[in-house]
Amino acid sequence: MPRPLGELEDAVMSRVWKWNRPVTVREVLEDLQKERSIAYTTVMTVLDNLHQKGWVRREAEGRAYRYEAVSTRAAYAAALMNDAWSQSDNPAAALVAFFGMMSEEQRRSLSDAVRIVQGPETLEPTEPSESAEPEHAEPREGPPENPASARGHGGR
Repeated sequence: MPRPLGELEDAVMSRVWKWNRPVTVREVLEDLQKERSIAYTTVMTVLDNLHQKGWVRREAEGRAYRYEAVSTRAAYAAALMNDAWSQSDNPAAALVAFFGMMSEEQRRSLSDAVRIVQGPETLEPTEPSESAEPEHAEPREGPPENPASARGHGGR
């Protein structure tokens, strides 16, 4: 599980994730300087640290590197949530508390995500016949069951 990014690491990774392409130290530096005073060597060190931690891969370009994210911000957020949830002594209560903190928009996003994970809904017959088996039933091994004995009539 990844440790949470520090404030400066997050500022750098936010740009790498947003631009979604290989970036140079200079590009990140120039964008960060719109918000704060920061040195080239500081950004270079942060990107090197992120590379050492496995957050970015890099490829040499002349005497410099181009850095690219290894995974998405969504994957990072999911890993942080999973780690926090798995550390709870009561995961169900933790989820209930978390859901209680969500905005209505976040709850809709959660519902959408659950639908995506569950896949397309299957239509079930409104009145299944006695002989119908659920679609998810495991194949039976051995001879077919005697229908009379299955209904509790002893088969005689």
